[in-house]
Parts: sequence; C-alpha cells; structure tokens
Amino acid sequence: MISAPQHLIIAPVVLPLLAAALLLFFDERERLLKATIAILTTVALLAISVVLLLRVHADGEPGAGRIAVYLLGNWPPPFAITLVLDRLSALMLVLTSVLAIPVFIFAIGRWQKAGPYFYTLLLLLLMGVNGAFLTGDIFNLFVFFEVMLAASYGLALHGSGTQRVRAGMHYIAINLAASLLFLIGVSMIYGITGTLNMADLILRIPDVPAENQMLLEAGAAILGVAFLIKAGMWPLSFWLPTMYTAAPAPVAAIFAIMSKVGVYVILRLSLLFSAASMPDGALSFGWQVLFIGGLATISFGAIGVLASQALGRLAGYSVLVSSGTLLAAVGLSQNQVTAGALYYLVTSTLAISAFFLLIELIERGQDAFANVLAVTQEAFGEGEEDEEMNLEVGVTIPGTLAILGISFSFCALLLAGLPPLPGFLAKFAMLSAMFSPLGLGEGGTISSGAWWLAALLILSGLAALIAMSRAGIRAFWAPVDAVVPRVLLVEIIPVGILLAMTLALSVAAGPVMRF
Repeated sequence: MISAPQHLIIAPVVLPLLAAALLLFFDERERLLKATIAILTTVALLAISVVLLLRVHADGEPGAGRIAVYLLGNWPPPFAITLVLDRLSALMLVLTSVLAIPVFIFAIGRWQKAGPYFYTLLLLLLMGVNGAFLTGDIFNLFVFFEVMLAASYGLALHGSGTQRVRAGMHYIAINLAASLLFLIGVSMIYGITGTLNMADLILRIPDVPAENQMLLEAGAAILGVAFLIKAGMWPLSFWLPTMYTAAPAPVAAIFAIMSKVGVYVILRLSLLFSAASMPDGALSFGWQVLFIGGLATISFGAIGVLASQALGRLAGYSVLVSSGTLLAAVGLSQNQVTAGALYYLVTSTLAISAFFLLIELIERGQDAFANVLAVTQEAFGEGEEDEEMNLEVGVTIPGTLAILGISFSFCALLLAGLPPLPGFLAKFAMLSAMFSPLGLGEGGTISSGAWWLAALLILSGLAALIAMSRAGIRAFWAPVDAVVPRVLLVEIIPVGILLAMTLALSVAAGPVMRF
C-alpha cells in the first residue's frame, strides 16, 4: 500500500461537482462558454486519471500494482469516508474521461440546445460514476449511485418527445425500485456485520454466527439484484433497449459506461464476498448465477440484434451482448478470462458509444416511411427494383455518406468481433484462457460452461455481423431515396476519435493485456 497522492484521488469527484455548480451561474444562452468549461473539465479529468493510473501502476510481473487510500477528514477506518484507488478503478476513471470528451464535443452540434442544464447534468453524472469507481464503502457506493441516477433521469428526458418521455418514466420507475433494493441489501449487511467498509467486511464476514448467515446471504443477493438491473442481466434487462434507443445520441453514448458501472460493482462485490466466505463456502453461489445469467443475456441480446430493424434498438441489444459477455466471464471465476473480459469491457464500451453517436448522424438522412418501405421490399420484392438500381450505376457517393459508411463498417467489424480489431482480440484472449491448461477443470477436461460461453461468443458475433450488414445495406445501398445528412465537424470528429482509440487498443493489445 502507498500513501495517496495528496488530495488528488478525490479530484475526479470534486472537479466535476465544482464545474457543474459553476455552470449554473451562466445564462443558458451562453452555450459556447458552458460547453468550453465542460470540455476543459473533462480534459483535466483525463489528465488527473492518467496521473492516478501511473501512480498505482507498477511495472514488472503481471498483476503487480499498488493501492492508494484517501480518508476524508482524516478519520480512522472503518469510520472514515474512504476512497480506494487501484489499477482497476484507475482504468475505469481513464475510460470514463476518454469517453466523456468526444461525447461533450458531439453535443455542441445540437443537443446542448435541446434543453436546459445539459452539461451540468453530464458533469454530475461523471461525478457519480467516478465516485462509484473510487469508493471503498458500500454506503457511499449507494450515495454515488444515487447521484449518478439522479443526473441520468434528467438526461434521459432531455429534448422531450413522447417516446423519450415514456421510456424515461419507465427508466426512472425501474431504477427507483433498484435503489430501494440497494438500500434494503445495504441495511441487512450492516445489521449483521456492523460495518459497510469493504476491507472491514472481509475480516468480519467469516465471524458471522451460523444463525445469521442466511440473512447475510439474503442481503448480498438483494444487493446483487440491484446492480444486475443496472448491468442489464436477463431477465432484468427489459428496460434497457427501449431507453437507450429513445435517449439522445450523446446521452446514450455516455450511458454505455453506466451499464459497466453495474458490471464493475458486481465484480468487486463477488470477489469481496468470495474472499470473505465462510468455511463452508456459503457465499459462493453468486458465481453460478452470474455465469448462467450472462449466458442467457448473450442469447437474448443476440436474438434482439437479429430481430432489430431500427439502428437504435440494434445498438441497445448490443449493450446487452456486451454486458452478458462480461457477466459470464466474471462468473467463470478464472483470472485469465477476467483479464480478457476487462480488455473487452474497454473496447466494447468505446465501440458502442461511437455507434450511438453515428446512428444520430445516419438517421438524419432517413425517414420512417423509407425504412418501412425498405423492409417491405426485402419481404415481398418490387418489380422496378432492377431498373432503379441501373439508374444509379456510376453515381458518385457524396463525401458525407462515404465517411459515414466507412465509420459504420468499422463499427460493424468491432461489434462482430472480426480480426484484427480489438473485439476479436478480446474474445480470442478469453477463449485462449478457457481452453489453456490453466483453465481446465477437474481431471484435465474443459468444462461444459467454457464450451457454452465459447459457442455463444461466436454466435453473438455472427448475429452482429448479419444484423450490421443488413442495416448497412439498407442505410447506404438501398434504392430508396435518401437525403444526404448535414453533418458538422464537431459531430463526426468525436466518432473518429472513439474509433481511432479502438484501433490504438488493437495495435497496443500486448501491453494493454499485460496491464
């Protein structure tokens, strides 16, 4: 353990809070000034996150690293509000900041004008997300979780519209129920152990009397359900595709990291309770639930991807495939598989966020009637289709559509997990770990769970490839008339930044995987 960088660990929480408060002093008509302050804040967050990552990273053997602890008010643990920084939490801080900068730039084009306090809510969302990654206390995890959700409620309703309001109200109701479950689970755990500090829980759980073990298990299960709702595990994921489809493009892009908050906390708590399990392993039931639920989520998401006719819903179900893959990998409880899953977490988050932003740009040149007509032509055919296609031979593709088409193709390759991009490398790393000698089960045989996960990883990639190919043909090559969308540089550049980062992860896959 090392001493914390002086007051730097709390900066990812305090900085967006102060910036959000500062923006309230400016009139809504000063949009450029507010956008500039918000973007500079996210750039500062990225710089701080990188510094923190370097502080806890230790070169040498894989898995080597340091831990930094920050005690607010210098109260002694376990009574202090504790922030804990290790390599995983530092990685998530960097990912959040890297994702936020393109999203904030993209919103300058139009979405900051669609309603008040847009950047204020985004900054408060970052505060809650960063706090959830850093906290070392389950109660303060609840506090940051609620800050994150409160900001997301306003963002989900940003821009108004009947569909958005309906989906937003469902989202609010479901997350309020999840918060209630969270509070019940926290109360039960505290009532049994007398502490909510994660490090202290590891010491106290083994000493829980036998007559209280069932209550402790129930509290842990209720707490797990609350986060599985946020992570989107089937059948708790019914709200996610509709909400992500209805949300504004930059909001849906930043929401991609929110589902990973659920996966992150599940990983933290499952390891915590496993490390603190009683001698009879009473708390080990969570691994099987995570694995089976992850497989079901991958299956449900892959079916949804194939069935989706709208790009927004396709992206929403892709989030479920990503969450299911991560939950199933965590449920296998193998270190090397988890390492590949963390690499997949980073790449899939960037790819899905870029896809959400890209969908907004592509759909500007389309209308609902044209989409319905395209589906109808696929089902029943049309006599004049060949003649219309012949008239278009030799027509130059507009530059805007060409850029959007290339970006769409890149997203398709990423989501399908085709080589040599990082989606393929992440899945290959997980499969290699499952089928390596270290991943063999008892008797030196490959477990049936590993075969199921491998099959679903391949099939979900095939489903994404089929769905994205169909959607791309319909959006860019279909004979239905379409208007070339008006795309600003501040809107297409963020998409390029996110896709470039995935390409960089592919080039630097070796060092990243070792990390």
